[in-house]
Amino acid sequence: MAGILTSTTGPVHRIELARPERRNALSLGLMAELSDALAAVPTEAEVVVLSARGPVFSAGHDMGEMIDRDAGFYDRLFGLCTDMMLAIQRLPQPVIARVHGPATAAGCQLVASCDLAVAADTAWFATPGVKIGLFCTTPMVPIIRAVGRKRALEMLLTGRPVDAATAASWGLVNRVVPADELDAAVGDFVDAIVASSARVVGLGKEAFYRQVDLDLGAAYEIAEPIMAANAALADAQEGMTAFLEKRPPRWPEFGSDR
Repeated sequence: MAGILTSTTGPVHRIELARPERRNALSLGLMAELSDALAAVPTEAEVVVLSARGPVFSAGHDMGEMIDRDAGFYDRLFGLCTDMMLAIQRLPQPVIARVHGPATAAGCQLVASCDLAVAADTAWFATPGVKIGLFCTTPMVPIIRAVGRKRALEMLLTGRPVDAATAASWGLVNRVVPADELDAAVGDFVDAIVASSARVVGLGKEAFYRQVDLDLGAAYEIAEPIMAANAALADAQEGMTAFLEKRPPRWPEFGSDR
């Protein structure tokens, strides 16, 4: 079985971790496949849904391939992991994590790196690396940005699991639902996103990540010219006209010019 499965239905492109026999562990090979899949998202897709097969969303890095390796291997492994996580945020399409089961270490990092995340109430999250002598240093980068310092340090220093409800209250995931309602909850986000201009959604996502960690003045320096350029787009002109005319907008055709 391929480590990654992909499919496209209408505006939704699905990427599925398909290595359940290894708990969807992020081996070097699986991360290379996932990186390729992210690079190959069709331009006509408007939303990406990231999911997984088997009982576990992702158990993090594959410990089986990390014993007695040279320094070059670890550099490649964590370098590829960083590039893959950044690729999610650099995609113009919003990426929604569909989390049905445990997401630990780099698996938790993967969830935190997605733009939105919906979790089943049976899911849980942890950064337990400290317990095996490998502090979750790279997972902490997106996690701290999602949950804040004290909560991130609680996860990182204790390695204790966080249940789905707590993860939602902390901001690691957006919504928690019963397992049998997971697809409907993901679909609700998808429907809301695809109702808007895909070009504008992509523009807004890029702007969000460019300014999010800057101080206030620098953030406005990024956001102001982008919003001015956005206002001049045909999409914004159509949207504002539709609002004034009290009708649904008819977004301009969108495709390879994303």
